Amino acid sequence: MEQLKYDDFTRRIIGCAMKVHSTLGNGFQEVIYQRALEIEFAFNDVSFEREKELPIYYREINIGTRRVDFFIEDTIMVELKSILQLEDVHLAQAINYLEAYNMEIGLLINFGSQSLTFKRLYNKKFNQQSSKS
Repeated sequence: MEQLKYDDFTRRIIGCAMKVHSTLGNGFQEVIYQRALEIEFAFNDVSFEREKELPIYYREINIGTRRVDFFIEDTIMVELKSILQLEDVHLAQAINYLEAYNMEIGLLINFGSQSLTFKRLYNKKFNQQSSKS
């Protein structure tokens, strides 16, 4: 079986999220999970930026900004939710962010259901040449 790019690293991130979910359970606001995950990342030596604000461009013109919950080691974008169930609109939103920031890999993690749910996301439009890193 072929190993996915950054598979070990995304597993580490998901492991941190599972620890937070198993400790806190579901039912809190997203910001509570974000703060707890920040602590868990620090305990696991995961380098991150929280709520990093990045510009959104249209035809090379800045049309606004968006904050992403976490950028992990300038490689993986992580978006958090605290809702009963992830829906297509949440996946589409996260993929749009990957494309807008030209990030190759992302995770969408939901703390709102009884069991932690997550999706690995891949930017099919990723451009290695214009990557920020």
